[in-house]
Amino acid sequence: MGGWIFTDEIVVDGGARQPVDYVNPFVGTTNYGTTNPGAVCPQGMMSVVPFNVMGAVNGNIDKDSRWWSTPYEYKNTYFTGYAHVNLSGVGCPELGSLLLMPTAGELNVDYLQYGSSYRDEQATPGYYTNYLTKYGIKTEVTATSRTGRTRFTFPAGQGNVLLNLGEGLTNESGATVRFVSDTEIEGSKLLGTFCYNPNAVFPVYFVMKINKTPKTKGYWKQMRKMGVEAQWDNTSGTRKLYPHYTKEMSGDDIGVWFTFDAESNEQVEVSMGVSFVSIDNARQNLEAEQSGKSFEELHTAARQAWNDDLSRVLVEGGTEEQRRVFYTALYHFLIHPNTLQDVNGQYPVMEGDEIRTVRGNRYTVFSLWDTYRNVHQLMTLLFPDRQLDMVRTMIDMYREHGWLPKWELYGRETLTMEGDPSIPVIVDTWMKGLRDFDVATAYEAMYKSATLPGKENLMRPDADDYYSLGYVPLREQYDNSVSHALEYYIADYALSRLAKALGKKEDAELFYKRSMGYKHYYCREFGTLRPILPDGKFYSPFDPMEGANFAPSPGFHEGNSWNYTFYVPHDVLGLAKLMGGRKNFVDKLQKVFDEGLYDPANEPDIAYPYLFSYFPGEEWRTQKLVKELLARYFTDKPNGIPGNDDTGTMSAWAIFSMIGFYPDCPGTPDYTLTTPAFDKVTLRLDSHYYKEDKLVIRKSSNSDYIKEVKLDGVKHNGFRITHDELVHAGELVFEMSENNKMNENNK
Repeated sequence: MGGWIFTDEIVVDGGARQPVDYVNPFVGTTNYGTTNPGAVCPQGMMSVVPFNVMGAVNGNIDKDSRWWSTPYEYKNTYFTGYAHVNLSGVGCPELGSLLLMPTAGELNVDYLQYGSSYRDEQATPGYYTNYLTKYGIKTEVTATSRTGRTRFTFPAGQGNVLLNLGEGLTNESGATVRFVSDTEIEGSKLLGTFCYNPNAVFPVYFVMKINKTPKTKGYWKQMRKMGVEAQWDNTSGTRKLYPHYTKEMSGDDIGVWFTFDAESNEQVEVSMGVSFVSIDNARQNLEAEQSGKSFEELHTAARQAWNDDLSRVLVEGGTEEQRRVFYTALYHFLIHPNTLQDVNGQYPVMEGDEIRTVRGNRYTVFSLWDTYRNVHQLMTLLFPDRQLDMVRTMIDMYREHGWLPKWELYGRETLTMEGDPSIPVIVDTWMKGLRDFDVATAYEAMYKSATLPGKENLMRPDADDYYSLGYVPLREQYDNSVSHALEYYIADYALSRLAKALGKKEDAELFYKRSMGYKHYYCREFGTLRPILPDGKFYSPFDPMEGANFAPSPGFHEGNSWNYTFYVPHDVLGLAKLMGGRKNFVDKLQKVFDEGLYDPANEPDIAYPYLFSYFPGEEWRTQKLVKELLARYFTDKPNGIPGNDDTGTMSAWAIFSMIGFYPDCPGTPDYTLTTPAFDKVTLRLDSHYYKEDKLVIRKSSNSDYIKEVKLDGVKHNGFRITHDELVHAGELVFEMSENNKMNENNK
């Protein structure tokens, strides 16, 4: 690191605190944020999460709660165990399985009856604890990259440990389990059908060990009632207990139980290893990451791993709440994508049954419709080695499956959302100088999805219209046609830039021309984008507000026309010209914020505040709005994220916005500058990729508006900056002013 030393400490009011001390894992656990306070390591395969969304909601029995897309909701109070391997911030139910539950007293294996309320819950990175009031049991969990450790402190009397394999968030319920010894079990559980895609099914393999020999043990299996009326009744039938010497147990609602006599405050620990390859690998993961280590040692290691990663950015100044918001957002950003390979390097290939071995890291959970906008840009800046491995993973997925990923989940393509989102991610990475990957194969993959006919095109099923017409017409009332096309325009623009850089002139011209097709959708009558019918006429009757609050909308996905009209990041000036010039553009964009048309909880319009800065003299609007939006929608409370965190995308928006710049055009190596939230920000840069070992960002005062920007002591013109300028500046200084009319010299 060039001899420069980071202390990893932030001095506040005379005392030193580490970045990890500012993280509040409860942020985003309500208000549909769908984060959770469970134990996980950075980019870890394993997460151990309190499960409180099944069986009872706010004290009321709920017979089937699989509609929840998160294992934990802050306002719920009915705990039914710890789920192993979970997703963070998503909008569809998946995973949230392998439910481990302690009870005391008589054995009961019905989750509607064995669940408990709880109190005294606490969470820090890599650790969670609560106290089950029904049983007087203290529970604690921690994690390694591929394993979890749970510690239960029992009262005197009979204690029970249950592993429920039949319930969870996943739409699949089948499982198999067998006893290896009195204290060890192994098995597999089906997961999948994310966002109800019936083809995206996969198994997780597990090995579980308990550190106390049980008095009795065995399996259970639910015996369901017969009849059509009972078919969908999750509570139908009774659960039958089976002795442990039954060879194994398989079914849709099965589990394993252990009972023992506990002394007062006796601690029992349970270790769980998982793999997406095999039971043997799950056992190997468990032995490699936990053997000989105490609960405290595992917890300490998890905490240190988090502090090491969070220390890539050190902030000074700002308020206590702003520091908590910032480091919690950085924590959420570092959960996904997560590791897929086992300790021996093996992983399941994309959409196949083959097992291969990777060099480096193989990643999974590519929620790319979300993350292509800012997560991978932040990864490129702070963790370029991981971003390169993610790009290599995408290219390997193409080699294995024939397609780059769209929304990949543990080796399955869910095809959730739309567009061709791998393209801007890979192009953005290459354009920023991270080029240690097979760009020829990457280009081959991107060219395929950008040119193949629609019937053959997994990424662009409506490509034929797009190629021939320059837009996607509305062929069904709710087919999201405009949203599809806008995503294709962004991908094609990024691809045109890469083609040009690689000397592919004809390709560059083709894809650039296509990317300008958004102009077809502009309707002067409404001043917005508007769906087009197959005959070339605008859809009618049209209401630009239709689709607000996630209601169905002709042409638009998860939004309305206002949420998408300015979503042309690759041609902001061209869009302004289409709207009648700069003033009309600025006035119309300001209207979005003044009239509450901006949706901070979803991706299409999250870059809107930064678009003002394309027009000299209007940058103050960006600086004012970003500050206001951060204060209004990002807090250190459980509802402190405006909606689904979307595997870190909303958190990445907050991180960029708080440090003073944002990548508003995916695939383009530029940022728009804004007022930092902190007096000083120090980014630790990887000197293997960047010649500087750090970037220091300062502002001269706590005033709201930027008067002047200096890069390494030299005045910088304008409010946009290239990636190369940024990472090689050494120091970025914002001279501040109270006056929002300070940009006269830039007009």
